[in-house]
Amino acid sequence: MQQTMCVPLEVKFDPAESEAMAFQGYGAVFGNVDAYGDVIKAGAFARYLADVKSGRTAWPMMLSQHGAAGLTAEDMTPIGVWTELAEDGHGLRVKGRLADTPRGREVYELLRMSPRPALDGMSIGYLAKAWSPRTKPEEPKRTLTDIELVEISVVSRPANLLARVDGVKSIEELASLRDAERFLRERFGCSKSEAVAFVSRINGLLRSESAKGHDGPGDPAVDELSALIKRNIGALR
Repeated sequence: MQQTMCVPLEVKFDPAESEAMAFQGYGAVFGNVDAYGDVIKAGAFARYLADVKSGRTAWPMMLSQHGAAGLTAEDMTPIGVWTELAEDGHGLRVKGRLADTPRGREVYELLRMSPRPALDGMSIGYLAKAWSPRTKPEEPKRTLTDIELVEISVVSRPANLLARVDGVKSIEELASLRDAERFLRERFGCSKSEAVAFVSRINGLLRSESAKGHDGPGDPAVDELSALIKRNIGALR
């Protein structure tokens, strides 16, 4: 039987990714009891992840609201793809990319609304292959030891109140990087790879300068380049 579990997670959008709307976070956290009384034990995804990496089973879908129970074909249409899955000491670490479609962009916008996100939870849909039942009243209803993922969803009402999205990057920052790359290609004839590399380098220099502050001398060449970019940032955008 397919189950769902909502768990604590952290999702961050990363402008350094080669594709816009890429993000990462935790799809599941070990040792956390959900609203249904279940808890995931570390290693529960190991068999499934090995099968995914070997091609013996399919990757989980990226859905919105668990596909609304599959009421329509649109509900079950993925909103993006998961690109990396791995267990660490905290839980199931996931990386994915939202699709540049109306529904993908809608989810992205809802995640980054202010003064608070309109959509900020995550939940997994899975098949419980093995578990240990409760033996004492204070124990979880089930301790899941082998899980097969069906989908990982972005949801608006997680079963666990700690399951929240945090640190969504502004889409304006992503847009400005794309505009700068386009400007370099169109104005100076740079290839896409050259433009991406140049903008990434400049972005790194500006971040480094911001991080070090103004307490001490820096590399004169870097300082001059940073000043030049800052003076012309309007044109680049």
